Amino acid sequence: MKKVMLKTTLSLAVAMASSHVFASGFALNEQDVAGMGTGFAGRSSTAENASTVYGNPAGMARLEGQQITGGVAVIDATTNIKDAGGRSSGSNKGDMVPFTGVPFGFYTNKLNDQWAIGFGVYAPFGLKTDYESGFQGRGFGSKSEVSVITFQPTVSYAFNDKVSIGFGPTINRIDGTLESQPNLAGLGFAGDNKVKVKGDDTALGFNAGILVQATDTTRVGLTYHSKVKYKLEGHTEVTKAATVPSFVLANNRYDASLKVDTPESWDLSVTQELNDAWKLYAGATWTRWSRLKDITINNEGVTAASGGIAAPSLVSTITEPQNWHDTWAYALGTSYQLTKQVVLRTGLSFDQSPTNNTDRSPRIPTGDRTIFSVGLGYAVMDNMTVDVAYSYLKEEPVKVNKSNALGSYSSKYENSANGFGLGVTYKF
Repeated sequence: MKKVMLKTTLSLAVAMASSHVFASGFALNEQDVAGMGTGFAGRSSTAENASTVYGNPAGMARLEGQQITGGVAVIDATTNIKDAGGRSSGSNKGDMVPFTGVPFGFYTNKLNDQWAIGFGVYAPFGLKTDYESGFQGRGFGSKSEVSVITFQPTVSYAFNDKVSIGFGPTINRIDGTLESQPNLAGLGFAGDNKVKVKGDDTALGFNAGILVQATDTTRVGLTYHSKVKYKLEGHTEVTKAATVPSFVLANNRYDASLKVDTPESWDLSVTQELNDAWKLYAGATWTRWSRLKDITINNEGVTAASGGIAAPSLVSTITEPQNWHDTWAYALGTSYQLTKQVVLRTGLSFDQSPTNNTDRSPRIPTGDRTIFSVGLGYAVMDNMTVDVAYSYLKEEPVKVNKSNALGSYSSKYENSANGFGLGVTYKF
């Protein structure tokens, strides 16, 4: 197998990246609407409902009986592209992220005073980007659609009423499609060609946590989400423009593979009860994004004889640098028990971007972000609670400046997003 990389595209892993998710890089935070209301502050120390399977599996020991938590968060993103330029012509409408929904579901069962079990289904990574037809930077990425779905069986054990631990293996399924439209005008041939990469894989990881009731009013939690090693298998499909002769570039399909690791993270948080009505939450999350240094796709059988004389230049032994760095996210939130049935929540989060000014591309035009959140929980019945939340994300403006032998593209991105969440917890 010949080791190659699509020069005019990025990988499926980078296709997942977007500035319009509510966690750094291409991670998703939307696994709990109650936590969304406080900006996910206190996520590993709260254990308010069955979503603690993800937030901190040790928290299952604190939940009584059986619980089911499910819901969906939707993301409405906006991108303004300014000061665009490059060797290719085209439009820069932005708004490349469609209205996107992120569902989740969790179940817990406290077996006795020490043991509890549970499971969850959720999306820890992934999103969709789809630029308009004729986007000026289409040679560096026109469309991406990637999803990671995780199933997590979980167990927790309480040593006493102060300390509990939890562990859950994760079964992770990644599936993605990536498209770009390189132009061979520099070689004397007009028209956009299409390069489409598809791949999927299933891999294992784990989540683990510890929860400590430090005082009667203070709870501390620490959660670890492991890295997951994928080897995506699929194909690369090349479709040439009608104006390009077949001896220059031919329609063809190649077997493809890609190795990528999603990063590990540590989440430390504190929940402090101030009085019967007020609670204060604080948290910090570290994510090892530095694992993503570069991306290489392996395609089989790419030769001038099979793909035309331009194929080796489009699909050759090239490494696309990413050079992401590790990130910190910080969150502070509070909740107020307005009545026996109603709790109000709010939170503020600051999240670093893992990208850098040199390697940032149209697929990952992301900067440091600030997120403001509000939420409400309503106990419809003694055993059922409905949670709603809203978050507003604003990023610092960032610049993209990419070039290769076939073209160049530079622009300034200004990104923002609105997030809406609806969740239900049922106890029995």
